[in-house]
Amino acid sequence: MAGVSLVLDGKVALVTGGSRGIGAETVRMFTEAGARVAFSYRQAKERAEALAVECGGAGKCVAFQQELSAPADGHALVRAAVAAFGRLDVLVVNHGIWPHEDVSIARMAEAQWRKTMGVNLDSVFGLVQAAVAQLDKQMEASTTGSDGQAEAKGQETGGHIVLISSTAGQRGEAHHADYAVTKGALISLTKSLSSELAPRGIRVNCVAPGWVATEMSASAVGDPAQGASIRAGIPLGRVASTREVAGPVLFLCTPLAGFISGEVLNVNGGAVLVG
Repeated sequence: MAGVSLVLDGKVALVTGGSRGIGAETVRMFTEAGARVAFSYRQAKERAEALAVECGGAGKCVAFQQELSAPADGHALVRAAVAAFGRLDVLVVNHGIWPHEDVSIARMAEAQWRKTMGVNLDSVFGLVQAAVAQLDKQMEASTTGSDGQAEAKGQETGGHIVLISSTAGQRGEAHHADYAVTKGALISLTKSLSSELAPRGIRVNCVAPGWVATEMSASAVGDPAQGASIRAGIPLGRVASTREVAGPVLFLCTPLAGFISGEVLNVNGGAVLVG
């Protein structure tokens, strides 16, 4: 008996923050599923270029060095991805910063607040805005026949946007108010965009991971006391692997998730049971 496959043959995906962690595993998994993938990185040039080669190289997977801290940066990255592959079908917004030092709201510097907002939220506005414009352009072209008349309504067009949030956006995170605010905003943005874009065939969903074994979380997870406390708060008793987050992201971009829009998919080992 044939199995069920998660296939994205012929699709083009853009993954932000793709050189490491969840982003890198998402790049790998999307190329395994048959998609052509563009991804961004900020500093890790050698790592990004090695990943692109690992995933097929030119014509299959390309890396772009792109600062993401303002709307214009998001627009620039989408333009680069479209220039590379001629279209865009999937946007996965994975990049973000989590200032590792605990800082109370009373002493948090405005510069830190502004930087976190710029990277985690302002650039997302630009990415989504540019991606939606491209998806709308493609939909208009695909739903107009050679005689210039619109084809039958219901034809499968559109695309997918997946925003990566966090359990911090659902329950908050003491001493990391800047980060939690941006991740909570992405959940609200998911719901707003779904209501706006679903009628146009664009599905917008969110994946909200808990603790994941990445470089960003290594210092906390690896600390004997803090790591034990983290694991104690997760019913499954461990942190996630990056592949366990990338898998749900891929699923949301396949036809098997064709009737899912506006969903917040929790990938946290049962630690937070909210949407």
